[in-house]
Amino acid sequence: MEQFDVIAANSIFEYVKPDIQEVERLIRLQGLDSHPDLGKALDVLLSSGGKRLRPTITILAGKSLKADPKRILTMAASIELLHTATLVHDDLIDASLLRRGSPTLNSQWSAGATVLTGDFLFASAARLSSDSTSIEALKLFSQTLRTIVNGEISQMFTSRCKPGMDEYYNRIYAKTASLFETSAAVAGIIAEAGKQITESLSTFGREIGMAFQIVDDILDFTGDENVMGKPKGSDLRQGLITLPAQLFFEKFPTHPLVKKVLETGCLDDKNDIGQMVSDILKSDVIEQSYNIANDFIQKGNDALSPLPDNREKHMLISLAQSQVRRNF
Repeated sequence: MEQFDVIAANSIFEYVKPDIQEVERLIRLQGLDSHPDLGKALDVLLSSGGKRLRPTITILAGKSLKADPKRILTMAASIELLHTATLVHDDLIDASLLRRGSPTLNSQWSAGATVLTGDFLFASAARLSSDSTSIEALKLFSQTLRTIVNGEISQMFTSRCKPGMDEYYNRIYAKTASLFETSAAVAGIIAEAGKQITESLSTFGREIGMAFQIVDDILDFTGDENVMGKPKGSDLRQGLITLPAQLFFEKFPTHPLVKKVLETGCLDDKNDIGQMVSDILKSDVIEQSYNIANDFIQKGNDALSPLPDNREKHMLISLAQSQVRRNF
C-alpha cells in the first residue's frame, strides 16, 4: 500500500458534507408523496445522527473514479435508506427503546406501524436504486437486501449462545459487511471502471465492513453505557457470542462460566453475565479483537492499489483506518 499523510476523519466528512446534504435531501423527498407520518418518521430517523459512513464510501469511490455525480449520489442515498430501513426493523426485533440516545420508532409507534414504515423505506430505497439507471447496480442492491434479511432470519432461528468463529464471521458479513461491500462496489459499476476495479472496491468494502462490526462488538464491552444507550455486554445478554467472547472462550476453556455456556447454553443469571463481562475486560481478548479488526482494515486498504492515486483514494484509506479506534 502506498505511503501518504493520514487525512483526519473530520476533514473527510467535511469534504463530503455538501454531497451528504444532497443525499439526505433525496431521502427526504421519498416522503413527499406519502402519508404525512411517513415523512415525519424520515425526518426523525435522519435527525437522529449517524456518520453516513456508507454513502461517504460510495461518494469518495465515485469521485476517485470520476463517476457521474448525480448517479453516484442517487445510489448513495438508496444505500443509506436501505441501511436506515434495516435499523428500523432491527430495533423492533430487539425491542430497543433507544438508538444513539434517541427514542426508536418502535418505542413510539405500534409494532405494525413500525414494520410498515421499515417496508416503506425498503421500497423507497429500491426505487432510488433503480434511478441510478444501472441494471447491474440494481441487481447488486437486491442481492444485498436478500443477504441482510437471510442473515437476520438465520440469526433468529439459530440456537443462541453457540460459539463458533465461522458462524460469527458469516453473521457479521450478512449483518454489516455486505452493505459496506455494496457501498464501495456500486461506484465501480456506475463509473464503468471494469471488473478489476469493481472487485477491488468490493473487497475494500467487505473487509472494512467486517472491521467496523468487530469494533462495534468490542464497544459492546468497552463503550460508555450512556453514549451507547445499552448496558455493557448487551450482546451476551441476548445470547450472541461476538468476537471478544469467542476469543475468551477459546483462550479459557476451563473457566467456570465458559464451561457453563458450553454445557448448558446461555447465561441467564445477571451476576454470571456481569462476571463474564468483567473477566473479558480484564483479559487481553479486547486488544486481540482490535488487532483482528486492524488486519481486516489492512486487507481492505491493500485492495485499493489498482485505483487511481488521488486524494479521494487516500481519504478512503484514512477513513477506514479511523474506524478502528473509534469510541461509538
